[in-house]
Amino acid sequence: MSEGGTTPAASRADGGAGRRARAVWSALVEPGDEVAGALVAACGAAPALHWVDTSIRRGHPDWDALEAAGGELAAPVRRRVARAVERWSARRASVDPERDLAAARRCGARLVTPDDGDWPAGLDDLGAASPHALWVRGALPARGARAGATAAADDASRVVALVGARASTSYGERVAVDLAADLVRRGWWVASGGAYGIDAAAHRGALLAGGGTVAVLAGGVDRAYPVGNARLLEEIVVSGGAVVSEVPPGAAPTRSRFLQRNRLIAALSCATVVVEAAWRSGAASTAHHAARLLRPVGAVPGAVTSAASAGCHRLLRDGVAVCVTDADEVVELAGPTRHLAPAVEDEGPAGEVDGLDPVARRVHDGLSRRAPRDVDVIAARSGVSVAEARAALGLLELDGRARRLAAGWVVVPGHESGKG
Repeated sequence: MSEGGTTPAASRADGGAGRRARAVWSALVEPGDEVAGALVAACGAAPALHWVDTSIRRGHPDWDALEAAGGELAAPVRRRVARAVERWSARRASVDPERDLAAARRCGARLVTPDDGDWPAGLDDLGAASPHALWVRGALPARGARAGATAAADDASRVVALVGARASTSYGERVAVDLAADLVRRGWWVASGGAYGIDAAAHRGALLAGGGTVAVLAGGVDRAYPVGNARLLEEIVVSGGAVVSEVPPGAAPTRSRFLQRNRLIAALSCATVVVEAAWRSGAASTAHHAARLLRPVGAVPGAVTSAASAGCHRLLRDGVAVCVTDADEVVELAGPTRHLAPAVEDEGPAGEVDGLDPVARRVHDGLSRRAPRDVDVIAARSGVSVAEARAALGLLELDGRARRLAAGWVVVPGHESGKG
């Protein structure tokens, strides 16, 4: 098993046991966990899960068994895997794939794995960070030529991501609606994040034109988030589109999952267009994910005095994106001659978690502002080990972002994670 990328084909042909195992993996690990991805790619979903369960039960990893399945492991890789097993053990007892599959059936969702014909092939470009499975309500863009598309094209390769700020302007929303509608009329699908603002405008534009759109959620597909877009998400499904998540039904949309959700939007699409974005934003994060995947990125310019367009102008100035103003330019961007943007490190969204390392951010996500939680619960919710949670909580307490009460830990007022 290598520390870097994986071979997607190696993770396929898992069979029925593999489907169940992938349902477990989708709940057991946090999105984008590259150690889990490399482990599954090297051994297969079911054997990798069996090895993890055995290691948790024994209290230590069986390196001989793992090396027999995945090749020789260097000492740094062993340390990463050992830390990961400790991290996963905090959550393993609460994972029930039968419960998740039953919840999916109740909300009209299904599990899609890399073995299935409608698995989006673009996700394989994420390598070890590729999702283990997708929970899907509705219909994903189909493979195979369709009316209105070229003979060599299919719906799955004709998806454009339109993303942008939640705090959008009327200008940005109009541009997003017009772009989405015009793209759909040209035979393209539109992908976005189902959020307020530009995301919602993009979905509505696609629906107005009678075409397909995909909403990628950070939480379970049975949890409309934001709640105000519940009707929009239902309309997407009814109209022939899809609502998608890599975490099982019932899963909460945490801050870290929103950031990881952006990589799926970028990987599902052959081009990403940012309509409006603040100087630092989740939409810019999606653009950077697309750039790292060598997918073309476009940005819509706005007024130089508009804070809502500052992120777009930054992408243009840094050479990450090219300027696009209408659907013709977006189609040109996404076509055979693509602008390959250089990867620029994303700083992530501004806010109360600025300056925190990734583990501390996830632990902060696992806290509540109302109900005190003990360390074991926080570790399980955050997808970290108990030791990592304890260490992060100490740092958060010193930084004034968390408080320890007799009944457990809570977020300090003024540093809320936004989750109850």
